Amino acid sequence: MGLYPVIMCGGAGTRLWPASRPSRPKQFIPLSGNRSLFQETALRVAPLAEDGGRLIVVGGKAHRQAILDQLAEIGIEAQVLLEPEPRDSAAAMAAAAAWTEARDAAGVNVFVASDHHIPDHEGFRAAVTRGAEAAADGRIVTLGVRPTEPSSAYGYIAPEGTDLSPVAAFVEKPDRAAAERYIAGGYLWNSGNFIARANVLLSELRAEAPAVEAAARASLPDDGAVVADLGPGFLAAPKISIDYAVMEKTTRASVLAVDFAWSDLGAWDAVAATGEGDLGAFVFEDAEGCMARACDGVMVAAIGVRNLAIVVERDAVLVCDLSRSQDVKKVVERLKLASPLHLDFQDARAESLTVGAERLARWLRLRALPLWSELVWSASEGFAEGLTLDGRRSPAPARPGSLARLARAFAEAGDLGWGGPWNARLAAAITASGGAGAGDLRDQADRMIALMQTRAAAPSEAAGLIARAAGMDRHPVDSGRLADLGLFAIERGAAEPPALSQVMAASEGDYATGRLFDWAWLRAREASLLRRPDAGALAAALYRRGLDAVDPRRGLALEAAAPGRAQNRRARLRTQAHWLRAALALAELTEGPERARYVADAGRALTALWRFLNDDGLWFETVLEDGQPIEEVASAAALGDILGALRQMHRSAAICFPGGVAPGLA
Repeated sequence: MGLYPVIMCGGAGTRLWPASRPSRPKQFIPLSGNRSLFQETALRVAPLAEDGGRLIVVGGKAHRQAILDQLAEIGIEAQVLLEPEPRDSAAAMAAAAAWTEARDAAGVNVFVASDHHIPDHEGFRAAVTRGAEAAADGRIVTLGVRPTEPSSAYGYIAPEGTDLSPVAAFVEKPDRAAAERYIAGGYLWNSGNFIARANVLLSELRAEAPAVEAAARASLPDDGAVVADLGPGFLAAPKISIDYAVMEKTTRASVLAVDFAWSDLGAWDAVAATGEGDLGAFVFEDAEGCMARACDGVMVAAIGVRNLAIVVERDAVLVCDLSRSQDVKKVVERLKLASPLHLDFQDARAESLTVGAERLARWLRLRALPLWSELVWSASEGFAEGLTLDGRRSPAPARPGSLARLARAFAEAGDLGWGGPWNARLAAAITASGGAGAGDLRDQADRMIALMQTRAAAPSEAAGLIARAAGMDRHPVDSGRLADLGLFAIERGAAEPPALSQVMAASEGDYATGRLFDWAWLRAREASLLRRPDAGALAAALYRRGLDAVDPRRGLALEAAAPGRAQNRRARLRTQAHWLRAALALAELTEGPERARYVADAGRALTALWRFLNDDGLWFETVLEDGQPIEEVASAAALGDILGALRQMHRSAAICFPGGVAPGLA
């Protein structure tokens, strides 16, 4: 029997404002010690999966980075399923159960909230192990905590017997008088932890809430990714909790009474009661029963006060009598009208593709192109291979490939209508590169594309190169199409990409991720311009193979995609540019949710590309595993890669940007 713990990361809550907000809910902040509640939960349940199971985390797409970063900090690996939007606990649990059932027909899920405080890890795991035995026999077990006080903050469970027994009734949060009666009657606090065989839970959902079960199955990813987005089918699930969907109706419900300390830390008084709620810098003078939490750079001082929670964030301060902690939600309701900007942190959202594209175009026009056109070129010495990070020319002259890509970059800038000495620099780069026969076929392709885009720079040589390329092409295309196809014509004649079976075979060795994305882009352009569906299918397969090398936590496409072997953990600028270009080209071939995924990938790739660029118009070529860039000469060739990616954004504007126009690109 494999155990598959499932950490449920849904819900933001309002009672722990201003520290907890939608973009940073309470499970991802330290409330009772130095680790977050999510991290404490992962450490508590991960050992349960060591005997043939797997830890699963279900959370929202908005919290992807927090989940991955916090798991990495504590050295725990997990299968991560990301909801497109929250649909309450029933749908999230159903998705995790469906994922488990597909891999282990007898797998038992242990569903736990990510934001509960349970300091006794061993006691918790012992209770789960006992409950899992009953779950393996077909019961759906919940853990009922023996109450320590008559609380109105929790729901209650009426057991039919003692220890592990069937459930007689589930009871909503009562008032204090009713809570006292429940405790006298042997009721237990409903902890919200559930243990069930995956196929049993799905069967009960199919009987009691079939739309939930169907939506969860339809949303499961089929690519085996460790960090996977649940598909759009998930949105069809009704918003319903597991209590209403199954637990209050099923005849399989059992409750196991437990005695370990437990709290859902639902308000500031509960946080203070742990004795570990203080955070940051504070000084108390004659202050009793108080808790202070200060963000970085802020000092809290309190004199002569009693029983207060003082919570300071960079944009908001809460001072609250701990006995009134439940009323924080009233303040949040008033903020919806009085100051909605304070309901969330304003810098929480990632930059959109539209904003990032505009910023990249502005950076190229105002920083990179003027800098490189002046500093990399010298009338007496010609073009340098690159620039140091303080803007000095490298001593090495530019190689033919670098000259070809520089030429193409200048041609792209001129073709976009940007003012500058692009034709003059293009002509100089073509002359310096040695003419039509210099360099390998790929260099000639870059030169050919550059010349076709700006024929006025060297019309006679342009004609010769175009004729040479067209003669090598296996598919007759006119020169205009050849310009759009980029490297396709030369690639077909010179270096046919391997068959997909070769790429996927571990015995074939390493494939640079940038090459996989480059091939994917070429085939996508071939499919688009020559209307060849087979090329589109190959493009998508090559692209998926490249995605295997995208680090889900850092968001960078790593340098090598090596089937069956450890990844090269370095990341290169060129790879991010090729990823961006391929995602956009594939978006043009698709529709609906598939197109949306490619556009989202393009946004991720653009964010990754920005990790390499600096404000001066220069860039780092390589970033190491620890996130630090290597201080090395910035290659002139990379300018062509960056402008090539921007050019593809220009081509794809109709499907990627509002109104079909990319700001800053027209």
